[in-house]
Amino acid sequence: MAADTTTAADAVGTAAIHRLWQKLSRQPLGRWLFTQGVCFKAPYFRTVHPRIRELRPGLCRVSAPNRRGVRNHIGTYHAIASCNMAEIAAGVMTEATVPPSHRWIPSGMTVDYNAKATTGVTAIARLDRIPDFDDDPFDLVVPVDVLDADGNAFVTAHITMRISRRKDR
Repeated sequence: MAADTTTAADAVGTAAIHRLWQKLSRQPLGRWLFTQGVCFKAPYFRTVHPRIRELRPGLCRVSAPNRRGVRNHIGTYHAIASCNMAEIAAGVMTEATVPPSHRWIPSGMTVDYNAKATTGVTAIARLDRIPDFDDDPFDLVVPVDVLDADGNAFVTAHITMRISRRKDR
């Protein structure tokens, strides 16, 4: 993979999911509807009641309430619910970043549980730089911070996405 000097903020989104976000996010209930569509495609995400708040190539911000269904036996945000938040942020960000000529699949995840959270949470997946997408498959490591309401990263994750060119159909 060759180095790229394009920053994530400068990238132009060409993925269909990013175009759909741009259209819906400006409409009343559009962000909610967009999130429901993502959860329809990947139903397990629905368990944390996510709401996608921001999306562009290289960035996705997702929030979720702290409700009974995501708490563990000591009343804090459950570790696996935190992983679910990290995965939805990383997956939607990757889908908005990877060009239509390529595909991706998560192939690994490392997680650090730094603290307990008793509030609603926000997961932020962010790339400092958009990579070049050429013919060679490569691993893209997506860092994700899962923050409590005070902005503390109570969970940090690194999700490895395997990127490859789509096969001709």
